[in-house]
Amino acid sequence: MRWKCRVCFDYDLCTQCYMHNKHDLAHAFERYETAHSRPVTLSPRQGLPRIPLRGIFQGAKVVRGPDWEWGSQDGGEGKPGRVVDIRGWDVETGRSVASVTWADGTTNVYRVGHKGKVDLKCVGEAAGGFYYREHLPRLGKPAELQRRVSADGQPFQHGDKVKCLLDADILRDMQEGHGGWNPRMAKCIGQMGTVHRITDRGDVRVQFSHKTRWTFHPGALTKALGHIGRVLKVFGDGNLGVLVSGKLWTFSPSCLVAYRPEEDANLDVAERARENKSSLSVVLDKLRAQKSDLEHPGRLVVEVALGNVARALDLLRRHPEQVDTKNHGRTALQVAAYLGQVELVRLLLQARAGVDLPDDEGSTALHYAALGNQPEAARVLLSSGCGANTLNGTRSSALHVAVQRGFLEVVRVLCECGCDVNLPDAHADTPLHCAISAGTGASGIVEVLTEVPGIDVTATNSQGFTLLHHASLKGHTLAVRRILARARQLVDAKKEDGFTALHLAALNDHREVAQVLIREGHCDVNVRNRKLQSPLHLAVQQAHVGLVPLLVDAGCSVNAEDEEGDTALHVALQRHQLLPLATDGAGGDPGALQLLSRLQASGLLGSTELTAGAAVACFLALEGADLSYANHRGRSPLDLAAEGRLLKALQGCAQHFRERQAGGGGGAAQGPRLALSAPNTVTNLHVAAPSGPEAAECLVCSELALLVLFSPCQHRTVCEECARRMKKCIRCQAAIGKKLRPDGTEVVSAAPAPGPPRQLVEELQSRYRQMEERFTCPICIDSHIRLVFQCGHGACAPCGAALSACPICRQPIRDRIQIFV
Repeated sequence: MRWKCRVCFDYDLCTQCYMHNKHDLAHAFERYETAHSRPVTLSPRQGLPRIPLRGIFQGAKVVRGPDWEWGSQDGGEGKPGRVVDIRGWDVETGRSVASVTWADGTTNVYRVGHKGKVDLKCVGEAAGGFYYREHLPRLGKPAELQRRVSADGQPFQHGDKVKCLLDADILRDMQEGHGGWNPRMAKCIGQMGTVHRITDRGDVRVQFSHKTRWTFHPGALTKALGHIGRVLKVFGDGNLGVLVSGKLWTFSPSCLVAYRPEEDANLDVAERARENKSSLSVVLDKLRAQKSDLEHPGRLVVEVALGNVARALDLLRRHPEQVDTKNHGRTALQVAAYLGQVELVRLLLQARAGVDLPDDEGSTALHYAALGNQPEAARVLLSSGCGANTLNGTRSSALHVAVQRGFLEVVRVLCECGCDVNLPDAHADTPLHCAISAGTGASGIVEVLTEVPGIDVTATNSQGFTLLHHASLKGHTLAVRRILARARQLVDAKKEDGFTALHLAALNDHREVAQVLIREGHCDVNVRNRKLQSPLHLAVQQAHVGLVPLLVDAGCSVNAEDEEGDTALHVALQRHQLLPLATDGAGGDPGALQLLSRLQASGLLGSTELTAGAAVACFLALEGADLSYANHRGRSPLDLAAEGRLLKALQGCAQHFRERQAGGGGGAAQGPRLALSAPNTVTNLHVAAPSGPEAAECLVCSELALLVLFSPCQHRTVCEECARRMKKCIRCQAAIGKKLRPDGTEVVSAAPAPGPPRQLVEELQSRYRQMEERFTCPICIDSHIRLVFQCGHGACAPCGAALSACPICRQPIRDRIQIFV
C-alpha cells in the first residue's frame, strides 16, 4: 500500500500540506494502490515526540497568497484577515478551503489546496493539532524514483545516447507527473535513443526513431557512451577489459551492450558513421590534420579540404577511379561544394564525380553547397544536372537547408535554377514555412520565395497550418501581405480547431498582422472557432489590451457569446484582475494608449488605478457591451463585478454609451468604424482603380452614368440607382456614411423593408434562446427543468433522478427540489 497526498499529489505523507488542514490523516491522504505494493512495518508511536501543527488553521492571520485572483476583496494588497473556519473538504470540492473575515468585515471562502491553488499566505500562525514526524515514513518508493543528478546539476545533455533498462511496471509509476505513461513506451525499453531536449521541469525528451519521441523521468534513463570497442580480456571477477579508441578500459558487463554490425560492415565503417554526426568543421580539421600515405584512397578528399588544386589534379590523373572515394564519410565533391572551391568542383565534375552521391545521412553535394553558403558552387552543380530536389535523411531539400540557415543568395540561386519551392519536409513544412519560422531576419528570403511564379501559397503542414496561419502565428507581417496578395481567399480559412489567421494573430498579440488582415485582407472579424470564440474573446482572454480597440473598431461584436455563453465582457471580468496597466504609456503600445485615451476622454474613471481586466471591461461597456447579458451559468457582468468602484465605473460607461447613441454621435475619439462582415465572393475579385477622377461605368450594372462619391472612403464605383441600395463600398468594404452626387447633393438611401430593424430582431431571438436554455434540461435538451439541486442548477425529472453529481458544476447532489411551473 502506498499513500498519496491529495493536495500536492506526491507519493509521500506530506507534512507541509497536512499543516494546512484540520483533519485526521485518514482524511488528508488517500490510499494509492499499485500492483507491486508491499506492507511497511511502522515503529510504535509510544515515546515518539509529539509536534504541534501550526499554520493556516482557525484563528490564523493571513494576507493574499500567490494564486490570488479575487481583486480587492481583501481590502487591498497587504491587508490582513482572520481565518474563521476550515471547511468543505468533502462537501464543497474535495479539496481544502478556508473561510476568512477581512478588516472591512466581509467574509469569503478561499482556496488552500483546491485544484492545486493557494489563495492565502500565513502571516500569523495558529495551532491545529499534533503530528509525529518519525511516524511519517516514505512508503514504497523504489530507488529508481530518486532523481539522479550529476555533479554539474544536469545528468543529460542534448545528443546523449540513453536507454531505459527498468521494468515496465516501475517505469509506469515513475512517469506519473513526468510526461505520463503510454503502453507503447514499453516497446522502447532496452532500445538506444537520443536525447532530443531537456524540458523546463528537468524531464528528458528522447528520440527513438524518426517519428517516435517520449518524455522520461531522468531517473529512468541510463546514459550510454556510444563508443564501440573490442573485448580483449575477461577478469576473474567477471569484469571486462575493453579497448576503446586505443585505450584499455575495465567495465562491468552491465554497462555494456553487444554491438551487432551488418554482415558487410566492420569497425572502421561504424566509427565513420559515428563521426559523421559530428560537425563539419571538426571533420574538416581532422581531414586537414590527416597524415596518410599519398597513395591512400581517401587522399583526394584531404587535398580538396586543403585546397590543393594541383595535387588533386595529379591524383585524379593517376587514380581516376578514386574520384568518389569517401574519407570520414564525405566525398571530395561534397567537401569542395561546402568550402565553395568552384575550380575544384568543376575539376571533379569533369572527372565524372557522382554529382548526386549521398553521404551517410543522405545529403548530396548540393546540400553541402547550401550548408556552406556557397551560391556559386550551387549554380555550377545545378548547371551540371544534379538533382535539385533530392531529399536527405531528414527529408530536407537543399532549399530547405539554405532557408533554415538564412542564406539569402543561395536561396536566390536555387529558386532561379528551378528548385521546387513547394516541396514538403518531414513535417510537411515547405521552404516558405521554414522562412516564416525564422522570423523577420529572413524577410529577404520570404520576398524571394513569394516571387517564384509556381509557389503554392495554399500549402498546409502536418499541424494543419496554411502559410497564412503560420505567418499570423509567428507575427510575420511581410509574409501575411505577400500571401494575401496571391491568395486573398485564404483570409478566413479555418484550421481543424476553427482558428483563422485573425484568431492566431489575436491570441499571440500580433497587432500589425491583425491590422493587415482586417484592412488589406478584409477578413471576417466575427468569425468563430470551434469553441465559438471570436478574435475579440481571445484578445481579452490573453489581456492583449492593445488589440481590443482595433478589433472593436473593425466591427467585432462586443456581445457575441462563446460556447459557455460568455461575452468578451464576462471574460474581462473573470481574468487578469491583478495585471497592472500603466497609465503613463501602457508600455508604448499604441493600441493600449488608444484604449486609455478613450476611457480618460469619457471622464468617468477619474484617478482610479486600473488593472488590465478593469480597463478592458470599462472600454467594452463604453462600446456597447451588455452589462445584464447572462451566460449559460446564469451570471451577468453585473454579477461578476463584485467590487463597488468597478461596478460604478461599468455602469457609468454603459450610460455614456446610451447617451452617445441617443445623441447620434460616435464620439470624437472614435473616428469612422469599419463594420466588416463575412466577405462577399464578388468583392474578392480585384477591382481596378479608375484611371481618372471618375470610372467609365458603374461596376454593378455597367451603365454609363454619373457615379456617386462614397464617404468616408472617397471611392466612386457605382451609379446613383445602385448606390441607393448599398451599405458598404464595393471596393474597400468600408461602411458608407454619405453618398454624394457630382453636384454635392446627398443621395437618399432606399427605404428599409417594413417591420422591426434587423438588429432588434436578432437581439430578441438571442434573448429568447437564452431564456429557453435556462428552462431546458441540460442533459436531454428536450424537456423542461423540473428538479433543482442545492447548487442552483437543475434537470428534468427523468434525468435528474439518476444523477449523483450536478452536470454543470460537478458538485455532489444532496437535495432535489421539485418545481411546478
